[in-house]
Amino acid sequence: MCPTVPDKPTLEGLEAKWIAHWAEHGTYAFDRTKTRAEIYSVDTPPPTVSGHLHIGHTMSYAHTDLVVRYQRMRGREVFYPMGWDDNGLNLERRTQIEFGVICDPSLPYDPNFVAPDPPPERPVPISRPNFVELCAQLSVELEEEYRQLWTTIGLSVDWSYLYRTINPDVTKVSQTAFLKLLERDEAYRVEAPTLWDVDFKTSLAQADLEDREIAGAYHRIRFSDIEIDTTRPELIPACVALVAHPDDARYKPRFGTTVRTPLFGVEVPILGHELADPEKGTGIAMICTFGDTTDVVWWRELDLPVRSVMGRDGRLVPMGWDDPAAQTAYDELAGKTAKQAQKRIVELLRDSGELVGDPKPITHAVKFWENGDRPLEIITTRQWFIRFPSKDVLLERGRELRWHPEFMQVRYENWVNGLTGDWNITRQRFFGVPFPVWYPVDAEGQVDWNAPIAATPETLPADPSTDVPPGFADDQRGQPGGFVGDPDVMDTWATSSMSPEFVSGWHRDEELFGLVFPMNLRPQGQDIIRTWLFYSIVRAELEFHTLPFSDAAISGFVNDPDRKKLSKSLSNSQDDPFVVIANNGADALRYWAAQGRPGRDLEVDRNQFKIGRRLATKVLNASRFVLSFASVDGGDVTAPIDRSMLAGLSQLISQATAAFEDYDYTRALDHIESFFWSFCDDYLELIKGRAYGDDAASAHAALTTALSVLLRLLAPFLPYVTEEVWSWWQEGSIHRSSWPSPLTVDGDPAVLAAAAEVLGQVRKAKTTAQKSMRAPVASLRVTGPAEFLAALAQAEGDVREAAGLTGTLETVDGTEVSVDVELAD
Repeated sequence: MCPTVPDKPTLEGLEAKWIAHWAEHGTYAFDRTKTRAEIYSVDTPPPTVSGHLHIGHTMSYAHTDLVVRYQRMRGREVFYPMGWDDNGLNLERRTQIEFGVICDPSLPYDPNFVAPDPPPERPVPISRPNFVELCAQLSVELEEEYRQLWTTIGLSVDWSYLYRTINPDVTKVSQTAFLKLLERDEAYRVEAPTLWDVDFKTSLAQADLEDREIAGAYHRIRFSDIEIDTTRPELIPACVALVAHPDDARYKPRFGTTVRTPLFGVEVPILGHELADPEKGTGIAMICTFGDTTDVVWWRELDLPVRSVMGRDGRLVPMGWDDPAAQTAYDELAGKTAKQAQKRIVELLRDSGELVGDPKPITHAVKFWENGDRPLEIITTRQWFIRFPSKDVLLERGRELRWHPEFMQVRYENWVNGLTGDWNITRQRFFGVPFPVWYPVDAEGQVDWNAPIAATPETLPADPSTDVPPGFADDQRGQPGGFVGDPDVMDTWATSSMSPEFVSGWHRDEELFGLVFPMNLRPQGQDIIRTWLFYSIVRAELEFHTLPFSDAAISGFVNDPDRKKLSKSLSNSQDDPFVVIANNGADALRYWAAQGRPGRDLEVDRNQFKIGRRLATKVLNASRFVLSFASVDGGDVTAPIDRSMLAGLSQLISQATAAFEDYDYTRALDHIESFFWSFCDDYLELIKGRAYGDDAASAHAALTTALSVLLRLLAPFLPYVTEEVWSWWQEGSIHRSSWPSPLTVDGDPAVLAAAAEVLGQVRKAKTTAQKSMRAPVASLRVTGPAEFLAALAQAEGDVREAAGLTGTLETVDGTEVSVDVELAD
C-alpha cells in the first residue's frame, strides 16, 4: 500500500486521538471465544482510593502494561481488568480529612446533611449513613481521576471488566467466601487481644503495621524486693506476672513465688519463659495485659489472667480495687491517655519510693498503623479470624510461584516464617463489606456472641445492620428473643485478597472463571508482598488448594530527592503525572517508567522525560523519511550493508524477546533503543544517497522491513507514536499486530558496524575542523584487522557517499582500528 504521511507530523494531540480510536474500535476488548491455552490473564492491582495518584503509581502500572502489550502481540488473548479498592481505613481517613467530619453511629441519619465547606478545624460528628454517603461520593470523584490517568498513560485495559470492592457483586463474592470458611471452621470469632488504633478505634492485622523509632525512657521500678525496667509504667495496674529466662540463675530460685505490684499491691507470680532476655534491663520483666505482642505470647502460653486497663479510645478505663489506697491511686489515672497516665504514675512511684533513680531516656521501636499517628495499643475485643494454612504449605506455594525478580521470594518467605498468629479480618469501621451474620439475643436480653446466624447464599449480599436473619422479623432487632447484627466490617485485604476470584467470575460467571483462573500474572509493589500477595495465596489455598496466579512481577519504589518513597499520604511527589504528560507526552512518561527494572527503585529524573520525548519525535521523523519513497511494497535485499542491518535487527528481535519473556522490559528497551539510534544515526545516513538513486530497491526493501520491525518492538513502550506511524501505511492497530520473529537473512552485522565506525570518525574530524557534515573528504586511510577491513570493503560505496569522499580510500592491516581523515580544502 502507498503510505499517507502528514506533511508535518507531531506528537501533540496523539493521546486524545488514539484513546478515542481504541475505545471506538474495542482494540483491547477481551475475546471470550479463545481457549484457556490462548489466554494471558492479569490480576491488576486495584489502587487504594485514598488520595491523588502520583507519578510513582504511573511507573508500576506502566510496567504491567509493557508486559501486557508484549503478550498481546505474541498472540495471547489478554484478559486485563481494572478495579478500585474503595474499602477500608484509608478512604475513611481521607473522607474525614476532606470533609471535616467524624462518624458517630449513635446519631440518626440526616437526609439534608451537607458537608461543611471549607472543612472545620474540629470534625463534625455525623451519622453512619451520612458518613458512608460521603465515602461513596469521594470514592467516585477519585476513581474518575484514576481512570482518566490510567487511560491517558495508555493502559490497554478492557474497561468493561471494571470492578469496585464495595460493588454488590464483589461484596457477594467476599461474603460467599467468608461463609465457606465458616462452614469449614477456617474462620472463627473469639474475644482476644488485638492490635488497636486508638484514633480510628479499630483492630488491625499484623500486615497493617510498621515499626517507628520514638523517644521513650526506661523506668526502674521495685516490685517488693525485685527491680524491673519498663518503658510503660502506666501499665503496672495491668501487671499479671513477672517473667525471667528459665536458666537465669538470678531468678531461678524465685520461680513459683510471688511479689506485690507497686502502688496497687496485687500479688503476682514470678515465672520462667524462654522469650525473656537476661541481657535486657535487669533480666526480669513485667507481663501486662497488654503492653506489646510479647505480652500476648506470655499471657497465652503461661495461662495468665486478663487485667485490662486500656480502653478503645486510648484512655485508662475505670476499675475497682479491693485496697482503698490502690483505688485512690488508680482513680488519678482513670480517664487519662497513656502519655498522661505515665507522667502521673511516675510521680506516684517517686512519692512512694518505688521508683529507683531517674528515668533513662532511650529510643525504641514501637508499632503503629502504617497511616496512623499514635502508637497502637493491645485491646481485648471480639474479632473474626481466618486460620492460616500451615507454614510448610505456604512456603511451598511461594516456591511454586515464579518471581520476577527472583530475589523478592525471600521477602515472602521471611513474612511466612515470622507469622505469630491467625489473620484478624475484623475492622470496627463503617465503609466496608459487612460480615453476613447475626447473633441471637436470649430472653434476658443478653447477646450470644458464640452462636452466629449465617446468611443464606441466596440472600447475599447481606447487610446485617438493615437485613434480617432467617426466621426472624425486623421488629425483633435488639429485642429479647430476637437478634442483633454483626456491627463490624471486613478488613480491606479480606476483600482484595479475593481479586483473582472475583475478576475471574467465581460464583458469578463460571465460564469466564474456567478460562482465566488461575491467572497468569500478579503485578504489584514490593511493600504489599506481605499483604495482598500473601493473603491472595492464603485464600486460594483455602478454597482451591492452588496458587491464584503463576507469576508475580514486583515493582520497585519511586523515590523523592531525599530517597523517600513517594506516598499519597505524605504528598511528597513534586511531579503531577498529568503535568508531565502535558509537557512531554504519555510516551515520554512511559519511557521514563521503563527505566525502572523489576524490583528496583527509580528516582524521578526529569531529563528522562525529555529523552523519551526526543525518542518519540525521532520515531516520527525517521518513519517519515522511510515512508517518503513512492513505494513501500518491498523487494529483494541484495546490498551487503542492507543485509548486515537486517542481520543485526534479527539479533535484536531475539534479544528483546528473551528479555520480555524474563519480564525484564528495561533490558528489552535498552537493546531496542540502542539499535534504533544506530539505525537512525548510522544506517540511514549511510544508505541515504543510494535510497534516492536509481539502484534503490534493496535499500527500500530493507528500510520498510526495518521500520515494521522497529515500530512493533517499540510499541509496548511508545504506544501512541507507534500507532500513529503504523496508521500511515498499515491496516488495523499495531497493538493487534504480531510481535516480530527473527528474520531469515544472510548478512553479517560486522559490515554495518565497520561502516558506522568509519563514518563516525569522519564526522568527528569534520566537527573538530568546524566543517559542515556535507564538507567533502579528500581521502581516507583506514587501519584495522583483516576481518574489519573485509567487512568495510562490502560497504565501501555507501561509506564514500555518506562521508562525501572524493578521493581514495586506502586500507592498511593493523591490530587496532584507526581512521585518518584528510578533508578537502
